[in-house]
Amino acid sequence: MDGKWGTRASAVLLGAALLTAGCAPGDDRGAGRAPAATAQPGDPYWVNPDGSAARQVAAYEKAGRKAEAARIRRIAGQPVGEWLGPENPEGEARGYTEAAARSGRTALLVLYNIPHRDCGRYSRGGAADGAAYRAWVDRVARGIGDRPATVVLEPDALLHLVDGCTPREFREERYDLLRGAVTRLAALKHTRVYLDAGNAGWGRPDQIHAPLKAAGVADADGFAVNVSNFYSTPDSVTYGKRLSAEVGGKHFVVDTSRNGNGPYTAGAPEERWCNPPGRALGEPPTTRTADPLVDAYLWVKRPGESDGECRGGPKAGAWWPEYALKLAGD
Repeated sequence: MDGKWGTRASAVLLGAALLTAGCAPGDDRGAGRAPAATAQPGDPYWVNPDGSAARQVAAYEKAGRKAEAARIRRIAGQPVGEWLGPENPEGEARGYTEAAARSGRTALLVLYNIPHRDCGRYSRGGAADGAAYRAWVDRVARGIGDRPATVVLEPDALLHLVDGCTPREFREERYDLLRGAVTRLAALKHTRVYLDAGNAGWGRPDQIHAPLKAAGVADADGFAVNVSNFYSTPDSVTYGKRLSAEVGGKHFVVDTSRNGNGPYTAGAPEERWCNPPGRALGEPPTTRTADPLVDAYLWVKRPGESDGECRGGPKAGAWWPEYALKLAGD
């Protein structure tokens, strides 16, 4: 998905966390022990003390830019998704979940490595083939083990089946890979799995509910809506509830990371998703939601990371402090 991939950033963050713990980041066994516990917000998700936003806060404070530091702290103080990279998924998953468990928290992980990802656009890439993807997911599962984790599975993978972006010859394999990933991860003792199911901009849940069923949502804990998008929380909940009614009453989570001002409506429709101006942070991550079907509001997309090389932004997934400041407001 455009603007979602941060392989290098993820590896750097994990490396720093593991070095803090006295562990080698390149060790496929992951962290020998998790980073020291730090103060955390009241809800169950873990805040990475060495994330891009936290580093930016430190840089601004060192430069005496206290006002900017205070604004970025609004991001740094919240739990955000950790997007696992392709090279050391077991070590990353172990490092993040151990750090979270050490703080008595749950790690929020995002798996975004499906073959033929993003149809060759800003976030193109993914595993080389089905066998490589299955092995990658298995390594993620070994890294998580029996520690608490919430996993958002493969943003856009189903939508690109619906919109025809994914070539026909890869479609059945993709369903099989998603079903396999759900089965493998849902079998873990303390892992919750949510399949990505698009956003309120799709309008009609019947565009996605059959593919969602085919991808194994019955065996997942539910689905995720609005990942890396900007639709308001009320609109996203309405969309999710309509979709839930079509897939057996499954629960769902909502990405509220950047939906404080709703979607951008100016300019060319095909560009509105990419680093739109005038957006804002949404509700902080929490499991205390207003609807029993909504398991959590989450910051799946990491606020301040670029959607891609548009509107002056850096490559997809790269930290962009100027945009982060705008999201954080005055």
